[in-house]
Amino acid sequence: MTKLRSFFTATALAASFGALSLPAQAEGVIDVAIIGEPDTLDPMMSTKDVVSTVTQHFYETLFTFNGNWEVVPLLADAMPAIAEEGKLYTIPIRQGVTFHDGSAMDANDVVDSLKRWTEVATRGKGVADKIASIEATDDYTVEIRMNEAYSPLLSLLAFSNSAAAIYPQENISETIGEVIGTGPYKLVEHRPDQFIQVERFEDYASRDEPSDAAAGARKQVLDEIRFVPVPDPNTRLEGLMSGQYHFAEGLETEAFSRLEGSETAEPVLLRPFGWPVFAFNHHAGLMTDLNVRRAVQAALSPDDMLYAAFGDENFFVVDGPLYPEGYVWRNKAGIENYAQADAERAAEYLEKAGYDGTPLRILTSHQYEFHFKMAEVAKVNLEAAGFTVDMQVVDWATLGERRNVPDLWDIYITHSPFLPEPALTSLYNATANTGWADEEKEKVLNAFTSETDPEKRAELFTELQRLVYEQAAFYKVGGFNALMGKSRKLEGMDETPWPFFWNASLAE
Repeated sequence: MTKLRSFFTATALAASFGALSLPAQAEGVIDVAIIGEPDTLDPMMSTKDVVSTVTQHFYETLFTFNGNWEVVPLLADAMPAIAEEGKLYTIPIRQGVTFHDGSAMDANDVVDSLKRWTEVATRGKGVADKIASIEATDDYTVEIRMNEAYSPLLSLLAFSNSAAAIYPQENISETIGEVIGTGPYKLVEHRPDQFIQVERFEDYASRDEPSDAAAGARKQVLDEIRFVPVPDPNTRLEGLMSGQYHFAEGLETEAFSRLEGSETAEPVLLRPFGWPVFAFNHHAGLMTDLNVRRAVQAALSPDDMLYAAFGDENFFVVDGPLYPEGYVWRNKAGIENYAQADAERAAEYLEKAGYDGTPLRILTSHQYEFHFKMAEVAKVNLEAAGFTVDMQVVDWATLGERRNVPDLWDIYITHSPFLPEPALTSLYNATANTGWADEEKEKVLNAFTSETDPEKRAELFTELQRLVYEQAAFYKVGGFNALMGKSRKLEGMDETPWPFFWNASLAE
């Protein structure tokens, strides 16, 4: 099996959703069944995986990750020169790169894009106070001057999630209108809740290095890719099995055996993939009280939640450390507070908090069915401890909107792949929609992000994990493997949490 994630075909499922009518499928065209409608096509404005998956095909960043999760240049011509004890980055910009509107990319486009990123993007805002200036020193050189050394900067600039994407200078405003990037595919048509159609950008300037995950050459073998929102996981599976889709993401564990026995499709299993998380609202509402957060932490039973969500122990692990085996970041600090499943202890915390029965609002969605199944078990756990629970089941796009309004929720359920750099996880940042702000945490986090010695960084992350559990900052449910599926005709894909389809092809 090749290394990515797969593609899709959305034509026949149109009838299942009522109004959808796709053009007839042509050679070199794939349809990809995604979990729902992206709430934006501006990658700076969202941390959702579905947004990253789609927008990385038409927007690009200065850097990206290779197959070993090392940062390498993409729109940058080379890795930056770093001087002044890590406070000055001089970045050469590639020449000959063209935007989809025909204009040439230069350092001014990069500077204005990065400035916008620090103003509107979750990850950009998280580092904004550490950046003194972003300036063009000539047409193809950008300097980023830092107030202090910040070791994760290049990883942030490489990430396709809440991305530091590069736009034409003339198209930059608070809200991006027309979709104009530098990527191998350009947007042709977007019918919300029906499809997002992209086609080959004929003037694309690919890198020359061999393809290596998202790094190196991005070959435009496919003529066209159509991303089709299909909120129901069973519908995604049936469309894949019937040949309507070439790739389907977010499949349930029960689909694995069917895909293994299919002549049309095959499973794509990422192991280990990531961690489900209950994100706590530190801005407003019940969860601003430490004792309420500790009550939730004490009440939850990850064993039961994970079994309900995945059913098969081959797909999950009950595991408290924030990173799995094999990562330098793995440690056991604070995990005595994991998997307590202790209703009586939780009730004691609620009594300390003076809890008055105000409903605990939990946001979840069926698009990721395992989120919903975990929420159902959590509701039982929390009610046993004395909580009144208001479980609000909405579509994924609505959840994304509501979680940005602190007065509307107390907990939302999400997940993340295991990221190579912990600072890429927005949950640690006070500027994130969760808003975990604490003086001691900020001190540890700042030390962690300014340190360059790997051993010292690992020690500091151990302290950060201790604070996560001590302050019940959020709740890692455990670890899980992700199941996707692809057509047996789809070749040349890389295994990655955010499937991309440059370099992919359809076998005869």
